Amino acid sequence: MEEATLLDKMSEGQVKVRTLYLSVDPYMRCRMNENSGSDYILPWKLSEVASGGGIGIVEETKDACFSIGDFVTSFNWPWQTKTILDGKQIEKIDPHLVDGHLSYFLGAAGLTGLTSLLGIREKGHVTRGANQTMVVSGAAGACGSLAGQIGFLEGCSRVVGICGTNEKCSILVSEMGFDAAINYKEEDVVQRLRVLCPDGVDVYFDNVGGDISAAVIGQMTPNSHIILCGQISQYNKDVPYPPPLPPATEEIRKARNITRERFLVLNYMDKYPASTMQLCQWIKEGKLKVRETVVKGLENIGAAFQSVMSGGNIGKQIVHVSD
Repeated sequence: MEEATLLDKMSEGQVKVRTLYLSVDPYMRCRMNENSGSDYILPWKLSEVASGGGIGIVEETKDACFSIGDFVTSFNWPWQTKTILDGKQIEKIDPHLVDGHLSYFLGAAGLTGLTSLLGIREKGHVTRGANQTMVVSGAAGACGSLAGQIGFLEGCSRVVGICGTNEKCSILVSEMGFDAAINYKEEDVVQRLRVLCPDGVDVYFDNVGGDISAAVIGQMTPNSHIILCGQISQYNKDVPYPPPLPPATEEIRKARNITRERFLVLNYMDKYPASTMQLCQWIKEGKLKVRETVVKGLENIGAAFQSVMSGGNIGKQIVHVSD
């Protein structure tokens, strides 16, 4: 943490904003590498301010598209209490769409929710009435907790989550509507999947990779689909993305014609407006339950990031910077 003074003068097209909320996400671990492994996420640079998803309020403007008091968001919001941004970097958000829960635009009504919804629609091949079973790994996380619920809303008949504590398992079933949840730290994932998914797995929303994904793929049906959302167990390893599967697992995938294509939500920007409205409608109707872990104060963002990477939180991790 360090203190600095913002420039007094702004250029045309810029706005001065006060930060309200910042998002802390697993993908940010990749930004700590010299090469992020991605052409759309740049590494953080030493001696420069870190950035990520953020929400704030306009306090001064030299962009005719924005007025003082507008609530705005950006995927590249600096981790600071106030900042000057180019108007092209930000977009207005309407708090009424989420009943005033502005932070939801960083989660369930933002890129996190869009990733879950569009991932299922574009890569899951869910067909209403087809009696499909979906498994979600990292199911208590920001994307996973939404993906399981959206799987139901889109037509899956059964959804099973995989996470790391009994508390998380309980919340997934009692609050999020999952049929069942597996604690991978205490249970045999392969054995439990055989019991909970007797007809196999048709759709796998993969947030973690590694041994858990190998266990799920072994239970998948012919012509089933993997939604490759994230691979958090592999982010500390020097491997390409998406990381290759173990030879035996890859053999199963090929023999059963299981699709496993990289999913990037930024490729579907034309579908954002309609998808965002759908997410907001589900939230308002109570069909999509939202869980946030909120940490107060910019000075605690490091601890919040550590909590995300250790899997200690449930749902979306948010840092509340100011009111």
